[in-house]
Amino acid sequence: MQVFKFGGASIKNPNAVKNMSEIIRKYKHNPLLIIVSAMGKTTNALEKITEAYVHKKDFQHELGRLKTFHLGMATGLFPKGHEVMTKIDRLFELLAENLNGNSSYDQLYDQVVSIGELLSSTIISAYLNQVGISTTWLDARDVIKTDDHYRQANVDWDKTGRLITASIPSILTQSVVLTQGYIASAENGITTTLGREGSDFSAAVFASLLDAESVTVWKDVPGILNADPKLIKDAELFTELPYKEAAEMTYYGASVIHPKTIRPLANKNIPLHVKSFYQYDEPGTIIHQCEINERLPVIIVKKNQCLLSFKVMDYSFVNEDNLSVIFKELAQADLRISIMQNSAISFSIALDNDLGKVENVVENLRHEFNILYNTGLQLITIKNYSPTLIEKYRSDQKILLEQISRSNYRALVAPNDR
Repeated sequence: MQVFKFGGASIKNPNAVKNMSEIIRKYKHNPLLIIVSAMGKTTNALEKITEAYVHKKDFQHELGRLKTFHLGMATGLFPKGHEVMTKIDRLFELLAENLNGNSSYDQLYDQVVSIGELLSSTIISAYLNQVGISTTWLDARDVIKTDDHYRQANVDWDKTGRLITASIPSILTQSVVLTQGYIASAENGITTTLGREGSDFSAAVFASLLDAESVTVWKDVPGILNADPKLIKDAELFTELPYKEAAEMTYYGASVIHPKTIRPLANKNIPLHVKSFYQYDEPGTIIHQCEINERLPVIIVKKNQCLLSFKVMDYSFVNEDNLSVIFKELAQADLRISIMQNSAISFSIALDNDLGKVENVVENLRHEFNILYNTGLQLITIKNYSPTLIEKYRSDQKILLEQISRSNYRALVAPNDR
C-alpha cells in the first residue's frame, strides 16, 4: 500500500489535474491512498478573505475570483451540467456560512481555510472516476482527530489510529482512496488544521497508521535540492537523505517537506520519496535510513523574519528568570523561535513575522523589558559549510545576528536595499 501527496502546484489547472491522473493510473493496481492540498494559490486567497472579514473589509471580489477559478477548473475537466458544479456551489455556501460565525480568529481561520481542500478533493475525486480510475472520496475530518488547538492542532494518535484502521483498509481493496491534507477535526467535531503546509504531515499520519510501503510527495522540483533553485541557480539534487538530515533541514526552514512529516515515517521506517510531477519516471530523492559519507552543503533562506531584542530595564544581567518570562509569553502566543542569542544585558530572537502575535508579545512584556524589533529580515542557514561558502554569503550583507558551529553557519540579515 502506498500514499501519494499532491500539492497545490501539481493541481493548479485542468492540465495539471489530467497529468496527475496519468501518474495515478500507473500505480492504481496497488492499494493507493491519495492526499491533495488546495488547488494553486487557494489557501492564500482564503487567508486574505479571512483577514478582510475580521477587519470588516470587503472580501466579495476575492471570494468571487476564487469561485470563478474553481468553476473554471471544473469547466476544463467535466462536460456541461456535471453534478460537481452543484457541489462547488454548496461548498461556497458553506464558506459563506462559516464567515458568519461568531468564533475566535484561529477557529474561524480553520473553518474558512479548510474549504480549499474540500473543493480540490471534490473536483479531483469526480474527475478520476470520470476517467475510469475507481476512487472513493474520504473526509479526513472523520478519521484524523485532534485537540482544539486551532491552526496548529495536535493529532490524537490513539483515536485516529482506531478510526483509520477500522475504515480504510477494506476500501483500499476496492478502489483508490482520495482525501484531504491539512484538515482534521476536534472532539467536538469542529474543523481543525495541522499547521500551514501541513498536507505532507497528513500523508505521514495515514502512512504510519496504515503501515504503508512508502510515501511519495509530488512536487514541481526534481526532488530535494541543496538550495532553493528559485534563489540559487546551481542547486544540486540529493539522490538520498537520512531521516535525521532531512529533519534538520526542515527545522532550519527548508520548505520542500513539512517539519512534522519525518518523525512518524522514521519511527515506522517508511521511506519518503520526493519526485517531480513533470518527470514522474525520474527517481527523485528518497529519504530513508541510510548513511552518507560526503554531504553536500545545504543553503536555506528563511524569509519574513522578525528580530526581537529584549533588554533588562535596570541594566542588570539577563538571567534564567528573565528568560522564563520571555519563553512563557512566546509559548502562549504560539510563536516558534528560529534562532536566539544572548549577551550580558540583552536576549535576541528571530521568529516568523506573524505581526499580530509579535505585537501582542511586545505589548505584554514592554513593562519588564526595553524591546526593539526589526521586520522584513532573512535567516540564512548553511549546513555542512566551507569557509569559502560562508564568505560568499557573508559578503556585502547587513548582518544583525550571526552564529557558527561545527557544521552550521547562520546569519540574520537585512535586505541590501535597507
